Amino acid sequence: MTDIQTETAQEKMELVIITGMSGAGKTVAVQSFEDLGFYCIDNLPPELLPTFLNLMGDSDRRLRRVAVVMDMRGREYFDSLIGTLDKIAVQDNLDTRILFLDADDGTLVKRYKETRRKHPLSGNGLVSDGIRREREMLSELKGRARYIFNTTHMLPRQLREKIVDNFSKTSKGTFTVNVMSFGYKHGIPIDADIVLDVRFLPNPYYIEELKPLTGLQSEVSDYVLKWNDTRELISKLEDLFRFLIPRYREEGKAQLVIAFGCTGGQHRSVTLAEYFAEKLSAEYKTAVSHRDINHRKG
Repeated sequence: MTDIQTETAQEKMELVIITGMSGAGKTVAVQSFEDLGFYCIDNLPPELLPTFLNLMGDSDRRLRRVAVVMDMRGREYFDSLIGTLDKIAVQDNLDTRILFLDADDGTLVKRYKETRRKHPLSGNGLVSDGIRREREMLSELKGRARYIFNTTHMLPRQLREKIVDNFSKTSKGTFTVNVMSFGYKHGIPIDADIVLDVRFLPNPYYIEELKPLTGLQSEVSDYVLKWNDTRELISKLEDLFRFLIPRYREEGKAQLVIAFGCTGGQHRSVTLAEYFAEKLSAEYKTAVSHRDINHRKG
């Protein structure tokens, strides 16, 4: 009995086989599955799939979500895919789904001409000849697919959104807002998308009993948040984020980094980063970090 077969039903491994027409968006698809937390492998020969699944099902590895791209690039092995699918179909503790990506012939030809790539089945002939052969070879596999996405009129971000809608385990999807604090004396974070300078707010550093603390302590956060300027700043930033963040998400970003900076990165910036991380978590996947919170002089 295989490792996969001995696991409990509650620990079913998810297997998504990404396949379909060359040029229909498999690269975007596998990147989207990586963002969803799947362990992804590209162009795996079908005959190796059962061995690969047993390795992934090892209880020490705890890998439960796997996405595998199988397409006509490995055409010498592709003929064995249907037989391999029949073999793994009997494994009760494996939830196998096939995602088939398609597009109309005109769109596929246009995409190949734009990228100047050669179709894997065209040989020395026309791209359209390769597309026709590929459709014939994939017809049975398309009939087995649980999901068929036609990307003819889709932008890459729309395909990502469709994959998130169908395969994400959380309604918040893959888009993440990373809120961080930093100190200007240590430099601006190079990966920040939005940098907000809060050095104009009253500084707890000059209050003797607050100086050794950080914005993670209530004494400091209460001090920073009590001022009218802080409350007005928060109100204006809430309006700004309500406008900006959905547009970053619609543009196709996987994450947005918002960085709050004060002089040392221990009091004011930490307080504001913690406040907005909690505020935004109601709507988005959110992470918070404090780059310089322990970076005290000397």
